Amino acid sequence: MPKINRRDFLKLGLIGASTAALSKIGFVTGDSPSFPEGERLGRTFWTVEIKQKPDPDSDTLKTVYNDNILTLNREVIGKPYSLYWKKRIWYETPDGYIPAISVQPVKNQPNQPLLELPVYGEKPGMWVEVSVPYADLFLIGDKPLSPLLKEELDAGLPPRFFYSQVVYVDGIQTNQSGDTLYRVIQKFGTYGDTFWADARAFRPITPEEIAPITPDIDNKYIVVDINHQTMSCFENDREILFTRISSGAKYNYEGLRVEKWSTPPGDNHVVTRKYISLHMAGGDDSKASGYEQPAVAWTSIFATGGVAIHSTYWHNNYGEMLSHGCVNVEPDVAKFVFRWTNPQTPYDPGVIDLQGYSGTKVIVIDKDFE
Repeated sequence: MPKINRRDFLKLGLIGASTAALSKIGFVTGDSPSFPEGERLGRTFWTVEIKQKPDPDSDTLKTVYNDNILTLNREVIGKPYSLYWKKRIWYETPDGYIPAISVQPVKNQPNQPLLELPVYGEKPGMWVEVSVPYADLFLIGDKPLSPLLKEELDAGLPPRFFYSQVVYVDGIQTNQSGDTLYRVIQKFGTYGDTFWADARAFRPITPEEIAPITPDIDNKYIVVDINHQTMSCFENDREILFTRISSGAKYNYEGLRVEKWSTPPGDNHVVTRKYISLHMAGGDDSKASGYEQPAVAWTSIFATGGVAIHSTYWHNNYGEMLSHGCVNVEPDVAKFVFRWTNPQTPYDPGVIDLQGYSGTKVIVIDKDFE
């Protein structure tokens, strides 16, 4: 199957869709590059300089911008940037070296589109995961509803779903060239925006894929260590998973202490609410770029205010306190926690909410509050 690129995506044209019903978003141009070949790829989060050596002080060979897709040859240990002095990992690319914290590791694995939606509940539909570096979107309707989406359009940015994000498909359409498009939506926490997108970019998720892990074991608990920025999962007091995290930030962008963003410490937290995917937003909606994250996958809420363990696609800087209170982990880890913890979540509708239910215990340790 051919690799997806933005040039191919531009050729998509819906049968029977009027211009008013289908708004093309962003600067989707035919000049956009194809995704490179390679087993290991990376998507840049922001403008970053590619260096001659894995050293911030070495010569700059090239500057790349956000959503640039690079081939990653290998990881190397280099000199860190002063702001993140503990982060010494760099990626070697064909053009030079780039700090690992500036790149989301991704793959380019397009899929054979389905021509008919499966039925796993009352209505046809399916959860899907983005399996390519990013998927460009066509907005259905004239105006965006999400503050973040509106902000992106006003800035001329191309709205996209990114590798590892999970969304829901409730419709299929074929264009004049015979290409298959999925109608993708966010079921929970969303403002209501819907899109058409190239079906090849989305891998279908089956109910079997989210089946519970070791459901017969009752003695499960999670320990989140704020000071070391780590998380462990235990079964019968035996550690079965250990990973780095990014918990709630204790300081804002001006370096001032911010208590409201800290992940709440305590040994009385339990998982009570879970979403296969959740549109997260908080704070002032008029400033959506400060706090709005669409399609956050594998969300397991354990504390008041929606504090959760969830997947992360917008940074690769684990080990630093960066969130607004949640526990950011890598996508595979978030998915494991989602399947492993109680309560168990049904595929349809994709959410469980049992307030007062004694779900899996989450212990948050923070020496600053002892």
